[in-house]
Amino acid sequence: MDLTRALAMIGLALLLAAPAAAQRLPESLDIADMTWIEVRDAIAAGRRTVIVPSGGVEQNGPHMVLGKHDHIARHAARRIAAELGDALVVPVLPFAPQGRLDPPEGNLRFPGTLGVSEEAFAAMLEGVARSLRAAGFRTICLLAENGASQRPQERLATRLSAEWRREGVRVIAVSRWYGAIAEQDAWLRARGETAASIGSHAGIGDTSELMAIHPPGVDLSRLPPDPAELPRLGASGDPARASAGRGEALLAIRIAAALAQIRAERGR
Repeated sequence: MDLTRALAMIGLALLLAAPAAAQRLPESLDIADMTWIEVRDAIAAGRRTVIVPSGGVEQNGPHMVLGKHDHIARHAARRIAAELGDALVVPVLPFAPQGRLDPPEGNLRFPGTLGVSEEAFAAMLEGVARSLRAAGFRTICLLAENGASQRPQERLATRLSAEWRREGVRVIAVSRWYGAIAEQDAWLRARGETAASIGSHAGIGDTSELMAIHPPGVDLSRLPPDPAELPRLGASGDPARASAGRGEALLAIRIAAALAQIRAERGR
């Protein structure tokens, strides 16, 4: 074997043994899919707003998965961040207050529901908010999908905004996201539904939303023939009347409301 060929073979062996060149990570609005360097650079480039979605693992009747709130909150946070154009998103916080644990009440009476106290929820949310402030974010938007999370979220946002006012850091409890459920109900009533058919939990609204963004999470064939049987199964209304098309329209109502609030409060 001549010297030239030997050197070529050695070079090939070294090339094969070397680690593959680092590939560029895909662009993402999700902090969990980024490196810390990418997060740092995104903040430096002006992405100083961050969405903190919280969901909740709870029963949603016989026809819908326990993670309904998480799927909806994640989808909404990403769409809101994309619309804002200068925001990132943190992973969904999957735990929410669910009432009394012992003896269990409400959704906790159904296996699979996970509950924490309001204090525990607020402490978890506060730790996340303080971490984001330390990273350099200036507007922290708390987006709770669960009804019982609204009050502790609001109190925390008020307290932290007051504490960080001199630094120019604002914490927004995006209450219009949850509050716009009333507008969704009005939209459904305008299309022939009633309060009884719409329901208040695992009914037409949230079933439609999940059908629009996560179809595998809904199986309407599991509903009983008579909607009157639903309350004992953890649902209400007539979710058999849900559809993905309705879900898209209903989500658009809440996303628009959340965006309007965030833009208004950032502009103050």
